[in-house]
Amino acid sequence: MARINKKEKSDGLYQAILTLRTEEEVYDFFQDLCTVTELRAMEQRFEVAVLLQQGMIYNDILERTGASSATISRVNRSLAFGHGGYQAFFDRMAEQKRLDAEACTAGEGKP
Repeated sequence: MARINKKEKSDGLYQAILTLRTEEEVYDFFQDLCTVTELRAMEQRFEVAVLLQQGMIYNDILERTGASSATISRVNRSLAFGHGGYQAFFDRMAEQKRLDAEACTAGEGKP
């Protein structure tokens, strides 16, 4: 997949996102930055990525999300051949889930 080269992108946007501390701050920032249509498109692509990661098939994703087959295909290509952004998220969420389960087990006095 094509990568935006250093001269074409503004690090300022990405640095700004990294400064946000809460979900509410992130939500407010994106509300200010994007149109409703842009936000919905990103939310839809993210939902498609989650469902593909869970093994859901295209037709079921299309029915559940309303995403076009082109959108589903594009997200699937990003998962398979992208820059690892989705995978970084999925890996961190799996690690957090594992840590939460261990904490819950430890709190119950189990080894």
